Amino acid sequence: MATYNSVLIRKWGVTIVILAAFGIVLADEGLNKIFAARAEVEFHRAQIEFQSNTNVSATAWEFARACFEFNDFVTNNTGRAELANQGIAACRQLLARESNSAPGHYYLAVELGMLADTKRNMAAFKMVKEMEREFKIAGDLDEHFDYAGPERGLGLLYRDAPGWPVSIGSRHKARQWLERAAKLAPDYPENHLNLVESYLQWHDQTSASRELETLDILWPAARTNLTGEAWERSWDDWSARREVARKNLKETAVPAKPPKSSR
Repeated sequence: MATYNSVLIRKWGVTIVILAAFGIVLADEGLNKIFAARAEVEFHRAQIEFQSNTNVSATAWEFARACFEFNDFVTNNTGRAELANQGIAACRQLLARESNSAPGHYYLAVELGMLADTKRNMAAFKMVKEMEREFKIAGDLDEHFDYAGPERGLGLLYRDAPGWPVSIGSRHKARQWLERAAKLAPDYPENHLNLVESYLQWHDQTSASRELETLDILWPAARTNLTGEAWERSWDDWSARREVARKNLKETAVPAKPPKSSR
């Protein structure tokens, strides 16, 4: 089942964390309530399914994914940490049986990010390296999983983590992995949006403009292919972010110089 499986980097101080989507901007509070209710229903469904079939691989990582998605709507650290720990436990249980499970490694990285966000201390820094390792393992096992999710996760991790010697942040690595994600899953809007936003962050307006044009071209087909209730939150997020990026590009465009007088 398709879900809004994009990856978020939420920054605070000098620590980073992976969550459910990148900078979600909702059109209105009514939509937010609808999305929250759906995420809660899916969480409980996946939890029951996992508890009834703990030895079935898909139920483990789908439950971890549900924890990951519902986390975005929980407002207190205690609840968010509990969700993260449930997801981590499900992934570790899966990987103890199947060490070659790409979804298991992928969602373990994501859940570690969720947990890190509730700590906001040195313990969170230690999780960054484990997140990096788990994303890389997931990518080695299945680079196409979640529309190049492991590559996307690594790119965002390198982009927003503090640089050396504090952490693993690297603009070069971020660009390398984000561009790789876009090549592996070129029809997935999230991958191109991440590049547009990253280029703008790096003050590379030319690349940002080019990537936005690419996104505009693929947009109608993606709208046709990624449909249904499960994709509504993604489209709400992507649409808002695309317009913000377009506005930022216009505001940062260098005004054309007036022609020289012939006199």
